[in-house]
Amino acid sequence: MLEGQDVRFPVTTLTEEEYLFRDMVRDFAEKRIKPQVMEMDRAGKLPRELIDELFTLGVMGIEIPAIHGGSGSNFLMSILAIEELARVDPSVAVCVDVQNTLVNNAFLRWLTPEQQERFFPRLAHDTVGAYALSEPDSGSDAFAMATRAQLDGDSFILNGRKLWITNGAEAGLYLLFANADPTKGYRGITGFVVERDFPGFSVGKKEDKLGIRASSTCELILEDVRVPRANVVGEVGQGYKVAIETLDEGRIGIGAQMIGLAQGAFEAALAYAKERKQFGRPITEFQAIQFQLAEMAIDIEAGRLMVYNTARMKENGQSFVRQAAMTKYFCSQIGERVASQALEVFGGVGYTKDFPAEKFYRDAKIGKIYEGTSNIQLQTIARTFLGR
Repeated sequence: MLEGQDVRFPVTTLTEEEYLFRDMVRDFAEKRIKPQVMEMDRAGKLPRELIDELFTLGVMGIEIPAIHGGSGSNFLMSILAIEELARVDPSVAVCVDVQNTLVNNAFLRWLTPEQQERFFPRLAHDTVGAYALSEPDSGSDAFAMATRAQLDGDSFILNGRKLWITNGAEAGLYLLFANADPTKGYRGITGFVVERDFPGFSVGKKEDKLGIRASSTCELILEDVRVPRANVVGEVGQGYKVAIETLDEGRIGIGAQMIGLAQGAFEAALAYAKERKQFGRPITEFQAIQFQLAEMAIDIEAGRLMVYNTARMKENGQSFVRQAAMTKYFCSQIGERVASQALEVFGGVGYTKDFPAEKFYRDAKIGKIYEGTSNIQLQTIARTFLGR
């Protein structure tokens, strides 16, 4: 079964450039990330040296125009990078995911040319970005935010707290949302570029998580942080639109992360099943294992095609809100299901930290939670065809 076949990827419409880029990221992940995965998981930290290598590789500024030091590539390139990195370590993948699909993507759409000239060279060369929307009492109801922005001359004074901020520990620039006019409800929400060295801004508690442990998830504290009006993203009161549209793109990235994770878990299970013997023969000769592997492969291929299709829709300027929600929902299910099946193929040893199955299983759970829970995705999907 499956002998001599490429079990990793379906036939797709990738261009030659995209194939070459995918292979470059895969090679980097195998050689530079894989040897460090378990130590990073134990330490709960991404080494700065590895982050620097990601910048050198060019995967932290994939869509940033070449004039600003980026790769000037397309959205699908970002998706391919996320998928390949997640196949080895989802913690590294989510760092690259947030940088590209949330921060860089929002800045491409909403920053002025002058703002892009200020921030893009940093994001392309050495500065990690973070997306700061969630708060203690503002999760799925993201617009119930309490962080305030008060206009004071040519600046805004920001006060509040943000929670669950990916890349919070490493970031130097934060796309952060605060309400500049609470009387207008969500129409007062405004996006700001907050720089780490602004007085009054600090990074608080780093969460001790079940999975993707090397990826930082932090509290941000704002105490009279003065942010220049020149750092407003889009227009004052436009933040709700910036946030929603950016998350639509981010959901495709989470889909890619979950498919990459599932691929890594599947490959590990397949390799182990070929070596593991019971009753005098490899367990791949038993139909029960064959069927389990086949189901995993079907799930992965279906999810991958969904991710690629939605990414192409985004690139082509088509409406993709429904497809992004479907992709995130479906692929997060696949990630968790395939990781669970892979662990079962390993049997008892899969439950130990000596093999990769248990880490993939831990890492998979977050797919149903961040950047919109599965229930929020179902609600979004339903609204698109109920006209609400």
